[in-house]
Amino acid sequence: MGLLDSLMGNASEVNLEELAEELNPIMGDNEQLHLAYKVIRDMFVFTNKRLILIDKQGMTGKKVSYHSIPYKAITHFEVETAGRFDMDSELKLWISGQKDPLVKELKKGTDVVGIQKTIANFSL
Repeated sequence: MGLLDSLMGNASEVNLEELAEELNPIMGDNEQLHLAYKVIRDMFVFTNKRLILIDKQGMTGKKVSYHSIPYKAITHFEVETAGRFDMDSELKLWISGQKDPLVKELKKGTDVVGIQKTIANFSL
């Protein structure tokens, strides 16, 4: 079901040991991975210092965008759960110095409660 979930856009948790090798070059000295979700090729990575939004682009996915958001820069956040007819959830982050929130769509099956709890634990 994991492959089918990925094709449908559902988020799945990522093995942190495998991800540590990939992210080692961009991690800070005292930074530790806490939780990561993958939606097809993109990832939401929560460390003890920041949220990293990884966007793999292009046909091959070799071009990668790493958007780092320090938790201290998050002024408030909102998680909207899926409804009966609207199957997707949303994560909205208001970042200090920006008027509009950063909005990320979370597909059905994503642990929105876990994401909200992780952001709350690190940013509050």
